[in-house]
Amino acid sequence: WLLALTCGSGHAVGSSSPSEVNNGYFSGLFVFTGGKDRRSGLILTIPLCTEQTSMEELSSTLDYLLGIPSDKCKARGFTVIVDGRKSQWNIVKTVVLMLQNVIPAEVSLVCVVKPDEFWDKKVTHFCFWKEKDRLGFEVILVSANKLTRYIEPCQLTDEFGGSLVYDHMDWVNKRLVFEKFTKESTSLLDELVVINESEKSNQLDKERPPDCNFLPSFDPETVLQTGHELLSELQQRRFNGSEGGGGAWSPMDDELLAQPQVMKLLDSLREQYTKYQEVCRQRSKRSQLEEIQTKVMQVVNWLEGPGTEQLRTQWGIGDSIRASQALQQKHEEIESQHSEWFAVYVELNQQIAALLSAGDEEDLVELKGLQQQLSDVCYRQASQLESRQNVLQSAHEFHSTAQDLSQQLDGLLGMLCADVAPADGAAIQQTLKHLEEKLKSVEGALAGLREKGQVLMDQMSNQTSWSYGKDVPIENKENIDHIQGVMEDMQLRKQRCEDMVDVRRLKMLQMVQLFKCEEDASQAVEWLGELLDALLKTHIRLGDDSLETKVLLEKHKKFVDVAQSTYDYGRQLLQATVVLCQSLRCTTRSSGDTLPRLNRVWKQFTVTSEERVHRLEMACSFHTAAEKVDQGNLSAEVEQETYEEVEMVGKALLDRLTVPVIFPDGSEQYFGSPGDMASSAEHIRDKMKLVEDRKLTLHEEDEEEEDIEFCILSFPCCFLFIIPPSGF
Repeated sequence: WLLALTCGSGHAVGSSSPSEVNNGYFSGLFVFTGGKDRRSGLILTIPLCTEQTSMEELSSTLDYLLGIPSDKCKARGFTVIVDGRKSQWNIVKTVVLMLQNVIPAEVSLVCVVKPDEFWDKKVTHFCFWKEKDRLGFEVILVSANKLTRYIEPCQLTDEFGGSLVYDHMDWVNKRLVFEKFTKESTSLLDELVVINESEKSNQLDKERPPDCNFLPSFDPETVLQTGHELLSELQQRRFNGSEGGGGAWSPMDDELLAQPQVMKLLDSLREQYTKYQEVCRQRSKRSQLEEIQTKVMQVVNWLEGPGTEQLRTQWGIGDSIRASQALQQKHEEIESQHSEWFAVYVELNQQIAALLSAGDEEDLVELKGLQQQLSDVCYRQASQLESRQNVLQSAHEFHSTAQDLSQQLDGLLGMLCADVAPADGAAIQQTLKHLEEKLKSVEGALAGLREKGQVLMDQMSNQTSWSYGKDVPIENKENIDHIQGVMEDMQLRKQRCEDMVDVRRLKMLQMVQLFKCEEDASQAVEWLGELLDALLKTHIRLGDDSLETKVLLEKHKKFVDVAQSTYDYGRQLLQATVVLCQSLRCTTRSSGDTLPRLNRVWKQFTVTSEERVHRLEMACSFHTAAEKVDQGNLSAEVEQETYEEVEMVGKALLDRLTVPVIFPDGSEQYFGSPGDMASSAEHIRDKMKLVEDRKLTLHEEDEEEEDIEFCILSFPCCFLFIIPPSGF
């Protein structure tokens, strides 16, 4: 079968093919088993059968088979074995004559294998050897068992008693593979050459549009795979079935082997396929580059067109938090649309980077230009998106701060407009502190509003739009006027609140002073009451002598001066309270019962003080008179008056001590305790008793002197010799 698959360098495929002579192949009309005769000529076996075979079919099959060997192989001649054991004589004769008509020059010997008995009488009617000159080749009739006389057994198949292994169906299948590979590879080579040459012409002529639809009819990979498998089969150099235990196959002459042709076809195919792959790569690269260019321009046109127009129309900042939030939501939608194109940009950038890393020198400039253009547009658009987002964020913060400041101002104004009715000075101080904290918070919020407003105006002043390759300034006068208007309005509201705070602060300080005056006036009343209590309970001594009594009078005057100062201080405080109430227009407030209490306590103190002065003066008169008596050297008349004065003042003083102090409201109060009064009265009585005793002593002495004087006058002689004692 290997001979049937091979042909030498002079091989030329005939008009017939395995598909056209399929019936001849499968019926086994002609067979190249691979055996050789003793002259190294190929053995052609023609196994005939009893069925009538078409001569046309025999001729076409023979033509095809004879086209397989090379010219060198044909020059050695063929040995034809016509197996007529199962056929009729006339068919055998017809076949032999056909050989004469088709290949008389190539046939050197025809061996007709005859039946053992059937043709013995027939052969005499036609002697082939006599027709050798007319036929052009020698024809011999031979039995199958005697065929080895002409051909070696190793070159004969088992049906002729030989040992050569041959599988006709395998031979046909392999021949079909070879023919298919030869046909497809030849056609593919022609197509690849055309494609490669066309691509080369396109490269030379840049303006010529490439024919991208011209593709090979066969898959080059499949054809190459088939060729490699076929070459592998050829290189094994084994007959079909030899691996299953048959005899070894002896290689034929080099010119009969198909390996060179298959290898040549494979080499040519690989060469053209490599060029075709480069063509496909160039086509793919060119197609990819054109696709990238198209996508780049789509991205650039959208970003510089509709994308920029979206940003250009969205220039406002809103006039409230809600409006700024709506603008932010709209901007997020715009960013979402841009994100889709930015994703395309990232993908394109990766593709361009991959092409740059593996691109040709001629494509680098164009790719870098595309990459730079795409990057510039995308980064510029992203910068505008970020700038717009920053403006909207700053606007939201500005409106939020303005709203907070407005609420703080409303709260502060509410506090200032509310009536102030604190319970005491501490509550007023707390309210004033809270008011100051509110004002400080407002000042901080206004400073923050100015700062955020300035940042927002700076951002808007630097904001520009890029439309179709040109910088277009954005008109922000309306937005800036709005920001400045908000800040000025907040400044005016804050100034009004400050003025009201100043008024409220003054009013509250006056109220603190009012409460302080009321508190101090009440304290003055308490102090005056304490002085009164001290006067009644502790100022009870009348002195042991006139000097001490005078000292007590002086101390009492100072004590009264202190009380007078306290009273005057309380009166002044109450007068100040009246003035503050008038200033505050606080008609509901007045001095209350503080003034009546002050006047009542003062009157009680005055009455008590006068009583104290009267008692001290009486005590001073009493002690002075008593001391005169003690000193003596008084005339009788004066002495008598002094005694009477002592007695009279003492009794009056004792009576005064037993009388309570009667206040203007009719209430009564005693000085000190009853014991203290009893002690003072006892002291006065003792002194009065001493004066009385002194009076009696002096009276008795006076009576004795009168008696002596009477005796002297009555009896003068009786006293002449009486010597008076020393010092008499």
